[in-house]
Amino acid sequence: MRIQVPIDDPCAFCEYLAGRRPYTIIDRDALTAVLVTREQRGRGHVLVVPVDHYETIIDVPTPVAEALMRSVQRWAAAIARAHSAEGLAVWQNNGIPAHQSVPHVHFHLAATLPEGGTHWDGVPTLSIRETDAIAETLLAKLDARP
Repeated sequence: MRIQVPIDDPCAFCEYLAGRRPYTIIDRDALTAVLVTREQRGRGHVLVVPVDHYETIIDVPTPVAEALMRSVQRWAAAIARAHSAEGLAVWQNNGIPAHQSVPHVHFHLAATLPEGGTHWDGVPTLSIRETDAIAETLLAKLDARP
């Protein structure tokens, strides 16, 4: 049985990466990209995505999976430094039952909130100007080490 993913045609992340829809892309290389999400569920919430379209983690070839994890680790450290985080949330959902909302594999990274955890519902949608400002804060804390 195949994992049941949501329908999103065209894929929102592919549209962002192609520049057809505005979004703050903080980092990009041949295999991965990092987007500052407009729905900040934690502090410094970003999405790490493969540049090529894969619906679930099961579909990702090993070299891309390795690049994704390097990017997750690198940006998790930047988020932790930027927010003097006592906790860091990293999550990745596959399939509608797991609450995957975009059928393009992605990892969420965010510093936990001062009261702990992250917000799941009712977060405002930020403007590109606001997500660009978050990107500047994170870039200032990015450590170039692999």
